[in-house]
Amino acid sequence: MTDTRPVAVKTSRVALTMGDASGIGPEIIVKAWQQHPALFANAFVVGDLEVMRQAVALWAEGLQVIDLGRALPLHLPQRAASCALPVLSGVQIPQPIPLGVLNATCGAAASQCVRIAAQLALQGQVQAVVTAPLNKEAMHLAGVSFPGHTEILAAEAGQALGSGAPVPVRMMLMNPGLKVVLHSIHVPLSQALREVTVPSLLETFSITHAFFSRWLGRAPRIDVAGLNPHAGENGLMGREELDTIVPAIKQARTLGMKVNGPYPPDTVFMSARAQHGALNAPDAVIAMYHDQGLIPVKYMGLEEGVNVTLGLPFVRTSPDHGTAFDIAGKGIADPSSLISAMRAAVQWIA
Repeated sequence: MTDTRPVAVKTSRVALTMGDASGIGPEIIVKAWQQHPALFANAFVVGDLEVMRQAVALWAEGLQVIDLGRALPLHLPQRAASCALPVLSGVQIPQPIPLGVLNATCGAAASQCVRIAAQLALQGQVQAVVTAPLNKEAMHLAGVSFPGHTEILAAEAGQALGSGAPVPVRMMLMNPGLKVVLHSIHVPLSQALREVTVPSLLETFSITHAFFSRWLGRAPRIDVAGLNPHAGENGLMGREELDTIVPAIKQARTLGMKVNGPYPPDTVFMSARAQHGALNAPDAVIAMYHDQGLIPVKYMGLEEGVNVTLGLPFVRTSPDHGTAFDIAGKGIADPSSLISAMRAAVQWIA
């Protein structure tokens, strides 16, 4: 049985997972580390030592890779902040690794790194996990049953907390002008529609309310997108708003949550961004399904986009993009989203 008792550490530490070694994960990690050494001062990589050494040699000459071995020390080694990248050797992938090519071994290794980082967080050895991109198809080829980071993390948390079932979590995508929480994530659209129920919506509202209340120190304003065109137009274009979404919002309000809507999905995201920074502006928008929320938030700022998992007992952030096999190995991958993810993680654990 996993020992989940907290381990005392002097400073807040961040575990950064390597991502799929065939993609751009190692490249953006070493670039980000070299560009912003102070931001990564209390971080380390969970990954393959040789993969990270090769990434440094190719894209961040001057960084020194420090081998932490397979067990995280109580204190990270003292190092010059401008030139060191500590690596916890969580996996070892046979060389050579063809960049930009779907690889089951890399998929399995990427998922294992996420599990290791989650276990460290659940044991109190780290306070946040930042994940570089993994490839869902590569994980599937490796026999990994989870469709993405969010599901792996929820399952690990549930096991560590003794429930056996994954903890309820929600995915939030954010950029400087918009924060969108997804009611459902990696499921077919037909299933996503079935998941629009009063109990599940109340769970989404509660998870979002709890996260932002801790962060802001006040009850957040949460706007809700409708499911149907024009938010159903009073039943003319679907009854989900009248029969399900509105009753869930009313129940949330009786519990002290500032939930508003449902608003037409073709305008609610633009309205939230336009109000950003204004008094009484929405702090987050709830999207009814994956693409309804991801399309606007990515269009409005993919370069600085951050993926956040709400509902976990630790902070988890990630870049808002994938493994980018088409540019892997070319040295042109932009680390901006990873840098934003690290900044968000450091801010929330400060």
